[in-house]
Amino acid sequence: MESFEYEPAAFLPFRDAEVCRRVRAIKRQDLCRHPNQNFRIRVIEDETAFRFSYVMHIVAGIKRALDEGRKKYVLILPAPNPHYAFIAQMINELRIPCRHVHTFNMDEYADQDGRTAPRDWKGGFQYWMYHDLFDRIAPELRMPDEQIHFPTTENVKDYSRMIEDAGEADVCYCGIGWCGHIAFFEPHLGREFGDDIEAYLKAGSRIVDLHPITVCQNSLYADAGSAGDWSWVPPKAATIGPRDLARAKLVSFWNGFGAGESIWQRFITRLAAHGPVTPLVPASILQVLNSELILSGAVAADCSTETSERRVPIEITPQT
Repeated sequence: MESFEYEPAAFLPFRDAEVCRRVRAIKRQDLCRHPNQNFRIRVIEDETAFRFSYVMHIVAGIKRALDEGRKKYVLILPAPNPHYAFIAQMINELRIPCRHVHTFNMDEYADQDGRTAPRDWKGGFQYWMYHDLFDRIAPELRMPDEQIHFPTTENVKDYSRMIEDAGEADVCYCGIGWCGHIAFFEPHLGREFGDDIEAYLKAGSRIVDLHPITVCQNSLYADAGSAGDWSWVPPKAATIGPRDLARAKLVSFWNGFGAGESIWQRFITRLAAHGPVTPLVPASILQVLNSELILSGAVAADCSTETSERRVPIEITPQT
């Protein structure tokens, strides 16, 4: 068969085709091997166990900090996830007081002028965080309202400092976006840093333009009607920066919610975990932080692009 070589699309910030070929070829059995011992990769094969482990990770951390008598337990939380409702239920059932918990959401949508979405907009992260988590925790157990934070137009320039003033995050939870972003800190932002990782790790919260891949990714989720309507996704967002991950005591990334929906994550998790550490792939900084990457079995599966493995020929018998 004649070879067909080409360059990746020009709008992609990371365009090293050879690196992409190399990480694409990483097999399931080699995925968890990494030279940095502070970067731990783990696979939870069963989808139900994966989801339960995520819930337990958050609740156990809250309970452990309470038992240790800590006055503050600071969490950076990712975009709304239906599993937050189970976290609230577990807190209520176990009667875990959360007065010591301070939360900082990673990001929030913004319009073309950088104005963040109001709390009552049903497509916004604030709306769903209160709907799925905060409003479901019993009032006598819930953290005070002044300890629940979201990046907004008014505070985004100071948001990283607010996290610092709270004592920095004990755990920063997130997942790797399709374009490799962390929160909404997008790969095209990396161009201003070049190869200067130290400068990149000092970059804090800001208003950003969303990358085209992010717009497409988010148009597939339930809060966008799962309709693929990219016109529904706002063009900008307020977001934390690499600085907030770098200063967290633990960065905990989870990729694999929804077996069918998560298959697209196979390539980008490999690129972030085993490609070069570069601002053009924001999540690649996990490799140099105290971090963990937990993958479902569906995401850890081999990343094949062979047509023969995904298409079953249909035989049609002509009528006589």
